[in-house]
Order: sequence, then structure tokens, then C-alpha cells
Amino acid sequence: MKKIYMTLVAVMFAVCANAQIYVGGNVGVASVDNGNDSETIYSFLPEVGYKFNDTWAVGVMLGWSKGSLQNVDGSLGYSGLQQTFEINPYARFTFVKSKLINIFCDGGIGYKHYNGVGDKYSVGLKPGIELKLSKFSLLAHVGFLGYQKEDADNGGEMSVAGFDFDSNNITFGVLYNF
Repeated sequence: MKKIYMTLVAVMFAVCANAQIYVGGNVGVASVDNGNDSETIYSFLPEVGYKFNDTWAVGVMLGWSKGSLQNVDGSLGYSGLQQTFEINPYARFTFVKSKLINIFCDGGIGYKHYNGVGDKYSVGLKPGIELKLSKFSLLAHVGFLGYQKEDADNGGEMSVAGFDFDSNNITFGVLYNF
């Protein structure tokens, strides 16, 4: 029995020796001018993850945003000032690797809560690209392929399945690799 435990400990050390932890995320500030009114939208999305090897990683992104819901996400039928909270765990598969650039796809689930308005759930894939700069990496995600469901507190419900690769669905971030 001791040999089995020692073998498991040795395997765990070997796996952990090749693994890396990374932290980072996205920060966004935008100013929207709607004719007479102008508004500033804020978002803060820290991220932490664990790289098993050059191909696979897992992580989670937590987020907060503030702004008019029609400018942040106009699909719940509410247009007032809103704060949101979101959590997005994912598994990352890197399928193109080079010394400078990686191309990957994040597969994950997401939950976003709009205070006093409703909730949004999602399951899908987000393709992305990583520019490796020593310990830092610059990331960009473009689009979404999957399923989204929105439940409004007033009883409204909407679901969408498909892909969304427009210019409004791009995020940029920075990661620090330990």
C-alpha cells in the first residue's frame, strides 16, 4: 500500500513541476455618447488559471461591470443604470503553438447576474489568440459559439443558440505567468 501512495505522490510532483499558474484579466472603460447624454461604462474581470502543459489549462474569470444595461447588454429589455456580477470557469485547449503566438479555444460555462433585472447563463466556446512576452501574455478573445439563456426578474425569458463573431464581441486581457 505504501508503494501505491509513494507512486501517486511522485506522479503528482511530476505533473506539478511542469504546471504553471497564471493571473491577469480584463479591464474596460468606455464612454458612450447617446445624443444629449454621455455615460461611462466600467468593467473589471480578474482571471486565475492553471496550465497543466502547453496544450491544456483550466481557469476562472470573475467580473463586475457598471453602466447602462442597453450599452452593456441590451437583451434583457431594461435600459437603466445597472451593476453586474459574473463568473466564467473554463478549460483552455491550445491547438496552434509557437514561440511567440498561441491560438486557443476556451470551452466553458458562464453566469452573469444583473442586479434587480435578471440572470444570463451561457455554455460555449470562445476562440482566442495569445501573444507571449516573457512572463506576460497579451490575450484577445473573438466571438462566441454556443448557447445563452436569459431570465428576467419580470418573467421574461430568452434563449439563443449559434455563433456571434461581430466586432462587439472582442475582449483583450493581460496574463502574468508564474
